[in-house]
Amino acid sequence: MSLTKDWRAVDRRDWTVGGETYSSLVENGFIPAVKYPETGFAVTIDKASYSNIRRFLNMGSTIPPDAVRIEELLNYFNFGYTDPPADSCFTLHSNLSDCPWNPGNRLLFLQVCARKLDPAKIPPANLVFLIDVSGSMDLPNKLPLLKSAFSLLVNNLRSIDTVSIVTYGNMVGVWLPPTSGQEKKKILESIEDLTPGGATPGEAGIRAAYRVAKSQIIKGGNNRVILATDGDFNEGETSEEELEKLVSQYKDWGVYLTCLGVGMGNYKDSKLEILAKKGNGNFAYLDDEQEAEKVLVREFTQTVYAVADDAYLNIVFNPSLVKDYRLIGFDNKVKMLSDSLSGILGGEVGSGHSLLALFELTPANTDSAMGGDPNRLARVLLNYKLPHDTVERMTCYTCLNHPVAFRDLPPCYRFASSIALFGGLLKKSPFMRQVDWKDVIEMAQESRDPGDGMQQEFIGLIEKARKIYGKNRHSLARIENKDR
Repeated sequence: MSLTKDWRAVDRRDWTVGGETYSSLVENGFIPAVKYPETGFAVTIDKASYSNIRRFLNMGSTIPPDAVRIEELLNYFNFGYTDPPADSCFTLHSNLSDCPWNPGNRLLFLQVCARKLDPAKIPPANLVFLIDVSGSMDLPNKLPLLKSAFSLLVNNLRSIDTVSIVTYGNMVGVWLPPTSGQEKKKILESIEDLTPGGATPGEAGIRAAYRVAKSQIIKGGNNRVILATDGDFNEGETSEEELEKLVSQYKDWGVYLTCLGVGMGNYKDSKLEILAKKGNGNFAYLDDEQEAEKVLVREFTQTVYAVADDAYLNIVFNPSLVKDYRLIGFDNKVKMLSDSLSGILGGEVGSGHSLLALFELTPANTDSAMGGDPNRLARVLLNYKLPHDTVERMTCYTCLNHPVAFRDLPPCYRFASSIALFGGLLKKSPFMRQVDWKDVIEMAQESRDPGDGMQQEFIGLIEKARKIYGKNRHSLARIENKDR
């Protein structure tokens, strides 16, 4: 997810939680800018971590630290949007302020906004719904939820769009042959007739879905497989490494992959995350029908229509102004850090997506600062390709050294800081030990938009987390006192 040139991080142990699996992550630490001024990260639209965390908190449960991906928590919200110039796919903007959880440090906000597709020029879509109908999906929050989700999506289809349905369970096969989006009644009836049963031959289902997508390929169109599952594959190739190789070979076909995760207990977040990343796509977790409506209706074009591929951002800090820096979120998998050949895997960016990245900075000592431009904090290069194009493109930007007081930041950036702090406390980050849940709630309440229902819901989640984690802390204290 992120890479600092020539830097090698420290390893850590894996985290496991019941039958659910999450990629073991290493939190980004502080990097000395004088030795390693350049770092970078993949630009993605994934948001699965937020709704999955909401599911845990609504159940009154603590959250596996590796389930917390701060960049996805930030992706879930809208922090404003600026149209890119006519000659670019992206526009960038930055703000510099003091760090609310670490006095003396600064916080750099870097916002990336992707171009919005003109509704009149949205290309025709060739969509293949790949739906897991195995026995493990026979729960209200699994197949019935997915049936509702896909039914919502169907309402967005046009006559120029084509939909196919491939299922895997008792058998793998084409449930609905390629059908015009105009035939909504036929598609909806086909979805309604789905019933669960059998094993989970996910590999065979993926192969079948890509074959159907390839047979209907639309040159210059939106060719996409939408995989909906709990990820609990138990037949054929099932390891993450095998599945990674499987979807990687289809990437060159020009077919995107969107993964929709559901369920609990046996939910395989790690598999769906890697399928989406290696399959040139995106990843969401559906915990209820409202989330399905958000992902597949309100944010339909952002979820399903890409405006850029292989997008990654490089930032080079000015060592005369920055002593150390830390990228918040975009944490790497343990095994990737030990691979000397691994690099950043660029992401797919959907129409109108706005990404906000945060860096915590330790300012350089003015007495020992090297010479350099006192106004240039960092230089940014955003690399990407247009869909169906092999030409590498670049957008450049300079982050200026113009700090403002945290209280004077636009409210949306202060609210974003509360989200980052929320994620850090859930991860038990060693970089955010100076603050507690009360600080997060105050920051969020002071900066929230009263008309934004998602922000209000977030404050409710902080309250739930404070009760859950506060209770656990008191229980641990009682045990420690008893041991003494």
